[in-house]
Amino acid sequence: MRVNDIGFRLVLVPFFGILIPLIANLVDHTKFTHWQIKLSYLYTIGLSLLIWEGNRYLLFTLRSYFNWFNKPLRKVIVLILAASFFTIPVSVLLLITWYQIFMHGIVNWSVITESTLIIMISVLFIVHVYETVFLVKESESEMVKNAQLHQAKAEAELEALRNQIDPHFIFNSLNTLSHLIEEKPQKARQFNDNLADVYRYILQSKRRELVLLREELNFLNDYFYLLQIRFEDAVQLVVTIPEEDADQFLIPPISLQVLAENAIKHNEFSASFPLTIEVEMQHGWLIVRNPIRKKLLRKPSSKIGLANLQERYKLTTNRQVIIEEENDHFVVRLPVLKIT
Repeated sequence: MRVNDIGFRLVLVPFFGILIPLIANLVDHTKFTHWQIKLSYLYTIGLSLLIWEGNRYLLFTLRSYFNWFNKPLRKVIVLILAASFFTIPVSVLLLITWYQIFMHGIVNWSVITESTLIIMISVLFIVHVYETVFLVKESESEMVKNAQLHQAKAEAELEALRNQIDPHFIFNSLNTLSHLIEEKPQKARQFNDNLADVYRYILQSKRRELVLLREELNFLNDYFYLLQIRFEDAVQLVVTIPEEDADQFLIPPISLQVLAENAIKHNEFSASFPLTIEVEMQHGWLIVRNPIRKKLLRKPSSKIGLANLQERYKLTTNRQVIIEEENDHFVVRLPVLKIT
């Protein structure tokens, strides 16, 4: 992992190169000439640069061998030992050299000890700062990676759910067309023409996560027209949604068709007792209801359609579809998103 620390180093290397000699009283301003003072601090800044770059190299090299999360204690011990074994000998050697150059070889060991101790504390502080920066960056990188993985997973799941709509819809449509060809061949062609329009909407909406409520209602009317070609007056659709609401809300595509198809599949109906599907808006929810007249099915329903719808809503809007039975009616509440 790369860290842009150039500005950090340009400021702190000379800062420590001047501060540490001042704290340890290494440079005696009363005895040195102006040029000796300048050269002394230039030397200590060079010492600071060497210590910094050496420890930086060690820190960056050791990162590939030790991990904070797997072996934190071992990493702390290794960092302290590596910094100590480099910093202490180099500092002592360069400080002795400083005394050789500027003090004619008269070494003050107490000043060297104090200076080395201050340098070591400063090194440990800087190492801590570097490691903190690394941990923050790794944490941010991990969060971004997790978010990207979560988004990719959600998109893959949503794509899989969308792809389930096509075969399911085609299977039911072909069954209906087959039924019409046998019983009402005159209407079979009309059904086929309208089926093409309905399927066109499915193809156009397949890559869209949300559509205008008006588009979905128009599609529901087109789909219901197909149902009425087959069942005539045995099925009815009642939509009571204000015109202005139709252009103000968004929902996942093919939602209403799934609910209409579910009602037709699971309930008994006839021209004498038609099945009425009602669609209305209440307090930010799209309500779809139909009377319960359970049909005896040859095999139990897989409930794929409703499960698919619930998953698509969860992935697209992060909100739940409410399904319940009340007053002998099957009621589904779809959350809608208002256009801001």
